[in-house]
Amino acid sequence: MNTKTSTVSKLWKSEDWLAVWLGFIVIAIGAVAVLTGAFKFDALKFSTWTWGESGVSKAVPLAEQLAAKAFWIKLARTFGVLAVLFAAGIKLQGEKIRKFLPAFVVLFVVAIAVRLISAEFTLNRYLEWAFWALIVGLLISNTVGVPQWLKPAIRTEFYIKTGLVIMGFSVLFSNIAKFGLYGLGIAWIVTPIVIIFMWWFGTKVLKMDNKPLVITLASATSVCGTSAAIATGAASRCKKEDLGLAISISIIFTILMMVFEPMIIRACGMNALMGGSLIGGTVDSTGAVVLAGNALGPEAEQAAVLVKSIQNILIGFIAFFVALFFATRIDKNPGEKVGAIEIWNRFPKFIIGFFVASLVASFVIMPLAGGSEVGAINKVLDQYKNWAFVLAFTSIGLDTNFKEIIKKMQGGKVLWLYVVGQVFNIVLTLFAVWFLLSGILFKVPVLDLFTK
Repeated sequence: MNTKTSTVSKLWKSEDWLAVWLGFIVIAIGAVAVLTGAFKFDALKFSTWTWGESGVSKAVPLAEQLAAKAFWIKLARTFGVLAVLFAAGIKLQGEKIRKFLPAFVVLFVVAIAVRLISAEFTLNRYLEWAFWALIVGLLISNTVGVPQWLKPAIRTEFYIKTGLVIMGFSVLFSNIAKFGLYGLGIAWIVTPIVIIFMWWFGTKVLKMDNKPLVITLASATSVCGTSAAIATGAASRCKKEDLGLAISISIIFTILMMVFEPMIIRACGMNALMGGSLIGGTVDSTGAVVLAGNALGPEAEQAAVLVKSIQNILIGFIAFFVALFFATRIDKNPGEKVGAIEIWNRFPKFIIGFFVASLVASFVIMPLAGGSEVGAINKVLDQYKNWAFVLAFTSIGLDTNFKEIIKKMQGGKVLWLYVVGQVFNIVLTLFAVWFLLSGILFKVPVLDLFTK
């Protein structure tokens, strides 16, 4: 009886399950709002802005954007939804709302500043909001410091787990059909090989004792940066500080690759289809993939997004196998038998939410309502996901100290692990792209696959 009660209470009191329920609530309300048209649920998205009348296309003067009534309505709605949901989650975890809410208000204001900075025309062209969220948080934590009263709102894992559940709705299994064996070969064969290589290199060559950090960084490098790091970090029970280190390294190199990889691809004379596929398989962040692919043209952008989308589907599978591997091999005591219960306890439950959201979008909403409606729902959900991620990235920055990062570099081993792993990833992905898309061995996919 007590065991059953404990199991049921976990459904309402554990952070993983609460992230699932909060994510489902946002998805459900967003879907109803779009499909019925009965009410508005879209969150605030800063339009690209300039300081004045610059004549820049698709950029709105900041004063004009702030003067719009719709801007403040969406801002209030965004804050209201997030504050209510996360406060409810905090309450159900047994913590005090009166300490969380004032701190959350300040954190949300910082998040607004981050979104505002990242939407500025020049900055928006080169660096996405994830970078600015991390930088703003780091500047605060490493200068004036983080006051004690703000810490109840710094809930990195809670925010990003909820965001990942919402993100699941956008990961459509139909993307596999669009790019077929080409995308599977580039995204699904290369990725596990890179993870295994980085695990071997980190534990055997570099002899790193921090195995959760090794597998977390390997997943971030080979799949999609932050999202994979969070999922794998939870499965391997990676420490919060190590998770922040892995994400920081991933973001720094993602920025470099986003800027320089398209230049190198163009200089090498690689065609848009191959170049976009290479970007999709090697650049970590989905947002950075879009920007880097766009630098090579619309065909490359579509190829990059399709490869990355197919790769993103692996997040849940990788988290499951990492949880299984760590429970049965790494954390197992000599002579201990690890049963299904222990594996289940270790498995990050929010991944279930990620999968369910993906399945609902792919096999329920898509057949019933069509692709355009799914796209419209995703447009609404994407901003709530982004706000959750901005809160998470800002929290990571606020919770990170440069001195601690330097200490955790383990004499440069962590950096070497990433650099060597990423080089291996690029070389292997380049071979897969050439093998599948050069036209020498297989027929090149028709361009209609990549038209918008």
